[in-house]
Amino acid sequence: MAHGDHLKYQAKPKAGRQTLFRLTSYLVCDRMLLVLIGILLVVSIAANLGGSYLLRPLVNRYIIPGDFAGLGKMLGMLIGIYLTGVVAVYVEYRLLNKIGQQTVARMRADLFWKMEHLPVKYFDAHQHGDLMSRYTNDMDRISDALTDSLSDMLSSALTVVGIFCLMLVISPVLTLVMLVTVPLMFWSARGIVRKSRKYFKGQQESLGSTNGYIEEMMSGQKVVKVFGHEQKAEEDFDGLNQDLKIKSLKAQFYSGLMMPVMQNLSTLNYVLITIVGALLVIFRGFDVGGLAAFLQYSRQFGRPINELASLYNSIQAALAGAERIFEVIDEVPETADLPEAVELKEVKGRVEMQDVWFGYRPEKMILKGISFRAQAGRKIALVGATGAGKTTILNMLPRFFDIRSGVIRIDGWDICAIRRDSLRKSMAIVLQDTHLFTDTVRENIRFGRLEATDEEVIAAAKLTAAHSFIKRLPHAYDTLLENDGANLSQGQRQLLNIARAAVADPAILLLDEATSNIDTRSEILIQKGLDQLMQGRTSLIIAHRLSTIRNADMILVMEHGQIVERGTHEELIRRRGKYFMLNQEQFR
Repeated sequence: MAHGDHLKYQAKPKAGRQTLFRLTSYLVCDRMLLVLIGILLVVSIAANLGGSYLLRPLVNRYIIPGDFAGLGKMLGMLIGIYLTGVVAVYVEYRLLNKIGQQTVARMRADLFWKMEHLPVKYFDAHQHGDLMSRYTNDMDRISDALTDSLSDMLSSALTVVGIFCLMLVISPVLTLVMLVTVPLMFWSARGIVRKSRKYFKGQQESLGSTNGYIEEMMSGQKVVKVFGHEQKAEEDFDGLNQDLKIKSLKAQFYSGLMMPVMQNLSTLNYVLITIVGALLVIFRGFDVGGLAAFLQYSRQFGRPINELASLYNSIQAALAGAERIFEVIDEVPETADLPEAVELKEVKGRVEMQDVWFGYRPEKMILKGISFRAQAGRKIALVGATGAGKTTILNMLPRFFDIRSGVIRIDGWDICAIRRDSLRKSMAIVLQDTHLFTDTVRENIRFGRLEATDEEVIAAAKLTAAHSFIKRLPHAYDTLLENDGANLSQGQRQLLNIARAAVADPAILLLDEATSNIDTRSEILIQKGLDQLMQGRTSLIIAHRLSTIRNADMILVMEHGQIVERGTHEELIRRRGKYFMLNQEQFR
C-alpha cells in the first residue's frame, strides 16, 4: 500500500472508542497473520484452561483413591498440554511483535505523508517541537501498547470467556456466586476510565507543549543568553513542567486505582466462592475435584481482569497519543490540483499578477489589488518597508498560499490551472532563512535538482562564488554538514542555498533578501554570479540594499500591501517619490 493510500479509509476520531477502532483498522492490514495469531491464541488458552480442568479428574480419580500409576500418566498428559501452550505463546508473541511494528510503521508513514502534503500555513501555526512529539512520544506510546499489551489484551479477553464457559459446566451455582462481584468490577473500571481519559489526553498535549518550548529554547539559546533572559526561560519552563507534572499525576493516580480495586474485588470473589463451595461439598455432595478446578478458574478469572487493569496506563496513553496523531492526519491538505490541470513545458517565465488580493484572515488583507507584468527574462525588484507585503507576493507564486481574489499567470496560464509540482519545478527560491540538511555539501547543493551530475554541482558552486570556500573545507564537497550547517558561517550557508537554486536551472528565480547575510566582499562576488544566473531567466528580487537592484528592469515600490510606485532606478530617482526617499535614507 502506497504512503497515504491508507488515509482514504480512516474516519476522524471523536472519542476513545472511535480512536481504538481506527487504530484497529491499521492492524487488519495483516489479516492472515492475525488469523494465524488467533489460532495460536486459542491453542494456548485451550492448553491453559484444559490443564486446569484436568484438576477435577486428577483429584477425584487418582489423588483421593491413591492411584499413583494413573496419576503419573495424567501428569505426563498435563506436561504435554502445557508444553503445547508454551510453544503456541512463543510463536504468537513473535508474530504479534511483527504486526505491532508493521502497524506503527504504517501510521508513521501516513503521518509523514500527510506532513508532506500539508500547506505551509499549518507549520507556521504549530510548534515544531509539538509536531516532533507526535512522531516520537506519541508514536512510542502506541508502539509499546501494540507490541507489549496487545497480546495480553487478546489473551485476557478470550481467557475470561473460556473460563466463564467452563465454570458453567462445573457448577452453575458457583458461577452465579462469582458473577455477584463482576458488575461491581466493571462499574468501578468504567468510573475510573471516564475520570482518567481526559487527564491522559491533557498529559500528552502538555508533553507536546513542553517539548515545543524546549525545541525553541535550544534553537534560540544564543538570543536567550545575549539578552540575559535565562531566568525568564527557566520560569516559563517551570510553568510548563509543573503543568505536565500535575496532569501526569492525575492521570497516573486515577489509572493506578484500577489494579488495587480489581485485586481486592477479585479476592472478595475468591472468598465467597470458597465459602459457598465448601457448603456445597458438605451439604450437596459437590465433588472436591470440581471445587478445586472451580477455585483455580476463579483465580484465573480475576487474573486477566487484573492484567487488563495493569495494562490500562499503557492503553490510555496509547489512545491519547493515537488521537493526537490522527488530529494531524485529519488536517486538510493542500488543495488538490484540478482534474484538467496542465503540466508546464518549455517554461519561458512570463509572470503576471492581476488585481491580486490576499490575507491570512478575511478581515485583514495583506495584498490589496496587486497588478504587474514581468516579461520572460526580466529582472523585477520589490522594495519597501518591512511588512509591506513583498515576501507575501513571492509566497503566492509557488502557491504556498492561495490568493483570495484576482489571478496570477505563468506564461499565460492561471497558476490554479497548473499542476502544483510542475509549477514549483519551474521556480527556485532563496529565502532569508537558510536551511541545510544533514548531508554532504555536494548533496545539499544537488537537492535543487536530484539528477544533477557532480560537474553541474561544481559549476553551480563556481557560479555563485561558493566553490572557493568549499574547497577549503576539510573534505571539500564531501564535507558532512550537521545541525543546519552549524560548522559554516551564515554567509557560507546562504551561498550554498544560492548554489542549490542555481543547480535547479529554473525559468523563474525568487530571491528574498538572498545577500542579506553575506559580507560586502562576498556580496560583490555573488552579485556577479547572480547576474550570470539571472541572464535569460525571470527574476523577482526582494532587497533592502538598493545598490543590488540598480540594474533591475522594473522596481516595484510597496507600502501597506499596495504598489505605490514602479519604474527603473533612474525613473524613480527622477520622480523624487517614495523610492527616492528610501534611497536617500540608505545612503545618507
